[in-house]
Amino acid sequence: MMTYTVQKLAELAGVSKRTLRYYDQIGLLHPAEINVSGYRIYTEKEVDLLQQILFFRELDVDLDTIKSIIYSPDFDRKKALEEHRDRLLEKQEHIQMLLGNVGKSIEAMERKVTMSDSEKFKGFKEQKIAENEANYGEEIREAYGKEAVEASNQKFRGLTEEQYKKMNEVEQRLFEKLKTAMQAGDPTASEALHAAELHREWLEFTWHAYSKEAHAGLAEMYVQDERFAAYYENNIMEGAAQFLRDSIRYYTKL
Repeated sequence: MMTYTVQKLAELAGVSKRTLRYYDQIGLLHPAEINVSGYRIYTEKEVDLLQQILFFRELDVDLDTIKSIIYSPDFDRKKALEEHRDRLLEKQEHIQMLLGNVGKSIEAMERKVTMSDSEKFKGFKEQKIAENEANYGEEIREAYGKEAVEASNQKFRGLTEEQYKKMNEVEQRLFEKLKTAMQAGDPTASEALHAAELHREWLEFTWHAYSKEAHAGLAEMYVQDERFAAYYENNIMEGAAQFLRDSIRYYTKL
């Protein structure tokens, strides 16, 4: 059986020895053994695990989440590799689109070629989709299904410059209204319900079809997943995700 020291594995994987020691320290990747000389020794099993870890890191998954995934009793390495392949192919496609968009922009500047609004924003929108896929793709597909997510992405791709601008304006109004409602403290009051209505309006820019059930379900994800919650906590204030969830919960029952 092939074995590796920290140095050899670091060279093989293209990571630092410090990274491997840190992974051992936090319980993400332990060596198979520590020999009599005190060297960490890794086997093929650890090499495979490190490959999975690096794939997840490439998709910007945090270390705590990676640890919970790869040490789950339900972890399927083949399925994980297939999902990595699909995500990386999507990422590759997005990067190619961005490169094409940048190239057209340079050409437009050099040759004074006019770019349409659609061309200007195509690469930017693809980048936004790529970021959402990396951060939330697995969760939203599990919750709403692949077809619904793809339809939403396609609708976002089709937004005009004016529609995209309006979407951002609605979101900013949502933040302001939610902050005001939170200061009043009642998630069922008119200000809070107005925030829930603005949230619905914001969603409808990208959702293929709106339903109260889906709206309420998304709101639950805001408090169950810290990544979703952080978006509202960072843009508004602490407790914003839960307050919005409570308002949407009441709004969707009216």
